This record gives sequence, C-alpha cells and structure tokens, in this order.
Amino acid sequence: MGVVGAVLGPEAEALVRLRVAAGRLRREVPADEHWAFAYSMLHRVSRSFALVIQQLGPDLRNAVCVFYLVLRALDTVEDDTSIPTEVKVPILQEFHHHIYNRDWHFSCGTKDYKILMDKFHYVLTAFLELGSGYQEAIEEITRRMGAGMAKFICKEVETVDDYDEYCHYVAGLVGIGLSRLFHAAGLEDLAPESLSNSMGLFLQKVNITRDYLEDINEIPKSRMFWPREIWSKYVDKLEDLKYEENSVKAVKCLNEMVTNGLIHTEDCLRYMSALKDIAVLRFCAIPQVMALATYALCYNNVNVFRGVVKMRRGLTARIINETNSMSDVYTAFYEFSSLLERKIYDNDPNALLTRKRVNAIKETCKSSGLLKKRGYDLDRPKQNPVMFMMLLLLLIAILLGVLYRR
Repeated sequence: MGVVGAVLGPEAEALVRLRVAAGRLRREVPADEHWAFAYSMLHRVSRSFALVIQQLGPDLRNAVCVFYLVLRALDTVEDDTSIPTEVKVPILQEFHHHIYNRDWHFSCGTKDYKILMDKFHYVLTAFLELGSGYQEAIEEITRRMGAGMAKFICKEVETVDDYDEYCHYVAGLVGIGLSRLFHAAGLEDLAPESLSNSMGLFLQKVNITRDYLEDINEIPKSRMFWPREIWSKYVDKLEDLKYEENSVKAVKCLNEMVTNGLIHTEDCLRYMSALKDIAVLRFCAIPQVMALATYALCYNNVNVFRGVVKMRRGLTARIINETNSMSDVYTAFYEFSSLLERKIYDNDPNALLTRKRVNAIKETCKSSGLLKKRGYDLDRPKQNPVMFMMLLLLLIAILLGVLYRR
C-alpha cells in the first residue's frame, strides 16, 4: 500500500490511481477524427468500460470499442420507446447490413445516445477499417442480436425461459462476440458458446435487477424485463413492487431475482480460469466482480424500489485496481458471495436455494487454492474530514500537474 493508502485507506488510494488513469486516457486522443469520436463517445456512455478496455492491445482494443458502440447504437434503437413498432422492428432486423454503409443514419435516443446516433458515421468509418475477422464477428452478432430484440418488441418476458432467452439476445451474444474477437486476435482459444453466454447473462441479469425502478418508470412506456413467472408470486402487477405497502413482498421478489442470476457464476469462473492473456482476463473479470458486488449490495435491499442502488466509487476503484489475476477473481467472488450470504434470512422463501448457490461459489473459489484476503465491505466507510481534505488537496495537485504538463 502506498502513502495515500496508508493514510486514507485502500479505497482512497484506488480512487487516486483511477483518477490518474482516467486523466491519462483523456489525453491519449487518437489523431483520426473518427477514432477520436469513438473513444470519446465510449467514455461518455460507459466510463468504467472505457477504463477497462484500455487493458487491451491496440488492434483488439479498437475492435472491442467499435463492437461496443455498434451494439450500444442497436440498443439505443431498442430502448427508445417513442419509436413506433412498425418502424423499430425493420431497423433492428437490418442493422447488421447498415454497418457497412457509412452514410446510414437514424436519429433516436436522448443525451449522449442521441449524439452517438447522429454521428454514427464516425463509428461506421472505424468499423470499415477493422480486419475482416473482426468485421465478420461484429456483423454476425449484430444480426443475431437485432433479430432477438425484434422478437421481444412484440413479446413480453413471461417465463424464466423467456428471461434467459431475452438476456441471451441482448447480452449473452455480447459474450459470444467478445470470445470471437479474442480468438480473431490470436490471444485465446475459442470458448464454448455456453460459457460465453453465461458471462453475458450474469451481467445483464444484475443490471435488470438493479434497474427495476428506472425501467418501470420509463416514459412514455414502462420497460418490463422481470419475468412474470417470478414477480406474479408476490404481486398482481409488476409496478406494484415499487409501492411502499408492498415492501416485504418486493424484497422477497428481489431476492428471488438475485438467486436466479447466481446460477451463472460458476460458468463465469470456468470461462475466466481458461483465459491465457492477462489483459483479456482483466477486461473480462472486472465487470464480473463488480456485478457480483452489485448483487451483494442489492440483495434484501428495499432501496432497489426507492431509487438508484450503486456501489460507492471507492469500492469500484478498488475492484478495478486489484483485479489482476485469477487469484484476485477467486478472492473477490469468495468475499462478495460471503457478504451476500450474511444478508440471507431463514424466512426468505428462497433462502435454501440462495445459500446453495452461494456455497457453490465459495467452494469453487476455495478449491482453487488461490484465495487471498482483501477485506471488501459493502458498508460505507467512516469519513474523517481531515483525511478527506488531504485527499482533496492531493487530487487537486494531481490535476494541476496534468494541466501543467499539457
């Protein structure tokens, strides 16, 4: 631990490191206008992903950046509830053809996503510069994802099987596509689709669970992804979960959603343990660790139905800073699953199944023989105002140093 860590703690040290890395990335702007736009937009729509992607080598990094932005654009079309179905469905189904036409344009979305769509020709220009192996992988996944999204425009998520199918289309295919890009780069063997799919499903299910309130309050139309097979055990309508009088039922439903997602964790560990390239491992592992930490935070937490539930920045920074090997991954999975386990109550209807899945995670991690001790904690650390001011002054000094070097 450095001086900052010794004085202010590991989260403060990780935050400083993260800020320095973020500042360095903002200065490393590609010379070409289209690549500059791509990386700038990546930072705007997903700061954490923009940091993680920098672990990769230049060619693979460019391919993954374009892959992410193409799928983000496709997702923006799907997410825009103001687009009539008869307009939206054909766009989703044909999107994989449009990416070869740098003049194609469709305005939709809001804020940064509208900018992405309005200037999508920059992304398409970057796509057309990629190697054919990368292009073919991106086209294939875009085709399959667009078709799946179109299917669910006209279909609700009724059963758990529907839920898995929807998550496959919008996220499992991302995992499959990334595996193909890693293979095209010559860095990894081609992973089984089942394991790649689980990597995506785990991340997507965490997001769907955490984002309940944002999705149900979507204007002009709610976005409902929790499967009826689960929520109908507790309430008559999905939106009823957000009302205070249903808090007890809502938390039980939430816990079942978390328990459902935990089934993918062992596949995720198998996938990551087979990776050979350290940069690819970090790229894959950091989001997975943050996902499990988010589940631990959301489990048995009524605030999911009251507002935004997010990990504190210091913990996020620690995960990014400290996830560098499978030993780190096993340690983080063990500790966060243990934190989740402490929140399980015997009167929860899914308590036995939740404990079974948590214990399976812990046993896999222990059997690796690679466990360390990190001491991760979901509770907000006590703030020392003097130490906080020292950290603030240190960050200001770092910022001034960055500006001076410019």
